[in-house]
Parts: sequence; structure tokens; C-alpha cells
Amino acid sequence: MPFDLDERNVQGAEQALGVTFPTTYRLAMMRSNGGTVATESDDWELYPIADDSDRKRLARTLNGVVPETERARTWRGFPSAAISLGSNGEGDQVVFLADGQGLGPEVFVAGDFAAFVAAGS
Repeated sequence: MPFDLDERNVQGAEQALGVTFPTTYRLAMMRSNGGTVATESDDWELYPIADDSDRKRLARTLNGVVPETERARTWRGFPSAAISLGSNGEGDQVVFLADGQGLGPEVFVAGDFAAFVAAGS
């Protein structure tokens, strides 16, 4: 069950990954940290952002965006500038890609994050 998230946690993840998340992603994670998005082609479990506001939330969010991105970056062929947002449980990742200016709103499987989430609604 996803929880809301304080902006300081989002900023902590950004700092750990050296990026600034697109606004649509930031707002979505602050409303509902993690969760599932169903698209036409697949169902995606979004990785949460670590939330240290209490023990329960910390336990549920430890294996989130930062550690999953760091793990994925060890895979051969995974783009070093990609941020892993979630998985379909079959090894596929949905990612943001850096474009020299930072992270754009586009994700691997759909347009921008808002469209990705809307596709699953």
C-alpha cells in the first residue's frame, strides 16, 4: 500500500542519484509513493522512494528507486544515466533517461510520466 511522501525524501533520492526528477514524477510520488501502473502492454510495480518518517514506512521503502537504480547500473548494457522507476516482475525496467540537461519526463514505455500514470488509470 503506497503512502504519501514528504518532499525532503524526494530531494534525498535526487541527491543520492545526482538528478532532479521531472515535476510530474515528484508530485506523483509525494501523493502515492510507489504503487502499480497498468499500461496496455504490461503492469509495472513502481519502486518507492525511501521514507524514514517511521519504521513501517522505512521497512516498506528500503528497496526503492535508489538501490534498484544502483543495482541495475551494474547490469551489462543498462544505461549509466538511466534511473530505474519500476519493474514488471519479469526483468524489464521502466526508466527515465538523462538527456544532457537532466532527466526528461519521457519514460521507457510511454510518453511522459503523467501519460504513463494516466494510461494505467
